[in-house]
Amino acid sequence: MTQEKPSLTIVRRIKAPPARVYAAWTKPELMVRWWGPDAGPVLSAEADPRVGGRFRVVFQTLDGETHDCRGEYLEVETDRKLVFTWEWVTTPERRSLVTIRLRPSEDGTELSLTHAQFFDEAARDGHQAGWSTALDKLDAFMAQLEDEGN
Repeated sequence: MTQEKPSLTIVRRIKAPPARVYAAWTKPELMVRWWGPDAGPVLSAEADPRVGGRFRVVFQTLDGETHDCRGEYLEVETDRKLVFTWEWVTTPERRSLVTIRLRPSEDGTELSLTHAQFFDEAARDGHQAGWSTALDKLDAFMAQLEDEGN
């Protein structure tokens, strides 16, 4: 019997239409404006959102540490769903899986993020904290775009 690997799911309501939220996940020029677990800068972002395409984001946390994550898109449904592998360049053997689902809601978009197949519970717990703050940043970024008239 194989033991199930740890996973997490976070659901958020974001006050922006699904197309805008999807763009924030798939356009490098938008990804650099919100990605990461704290207020540290995103150093680079690349994305080729098609099945078999890849993404890579390099960001720095406030403690000065640089983080480099990458993955491959396995499913792409424009404005609705992204499924991609997730790995840190420093630990490629710990590949996991992220699913982003976007549903229109009364006030914008219901975003569901599931990150599965973690190496262990400590990795899951660290990502739970990181994704939670990253989604806070995404929500704030969507509000900022609205204010900018985009």
